[in-house]
Amino acid sequence: MKVLLIKDVKTLGKAGEIKEVADGYGKNFLIGKGLALQATNDVIAKHNAEQKKLALKEEEEIKAAKELAEKINSTKLTIRHKAGTNGQLIGSVTNKEISEELEKQFSIMIDKKSIAADNKLKSVGIYEVVCKLGHSINATLKIDIIAG
Repeated sequence: MKVLLIKDVKTLGKAGEIKEVADGYGKNFLIGKGLALQATNDVIAKHNAEQKKLALKEEEEIKAAKELAEKINSTKLTIRHKAGTNGQLIGSVTNKEISEELEKQFSIMIDKKSIAADNKLKSVGIYEVVCKLGHSINATLKIDIIAG
């Protein structure tokens, strides 16, 4: 009997594969435990349609991430932060602060967890931070920190 695996099965294969198995193993174990469906033409066609839909969705997400990366790469964010007399900031500029200012100034929404600063932003100056946008797409944001 042919089955379409819904979930990964350790000794058999990965989800989405069509495998030939013994009738009892297929009916009683794989289909019984919800690990597979009997590979009829309808089931295979439905699975292929879902895969196409997922591929299109992923393609759209990658396109949107690339557009956002271009926008971020050409952006220079200015952040006012309290500073002492020697140019050192009181505290440091946080990822949350960067995210909020980016949304406020440019209407670009990025989760604070997606912002990766190499070192702490503790003094006045120009810095670069990496914004991880998903699908291995990163953007570099220039930040100008001024005393305020």
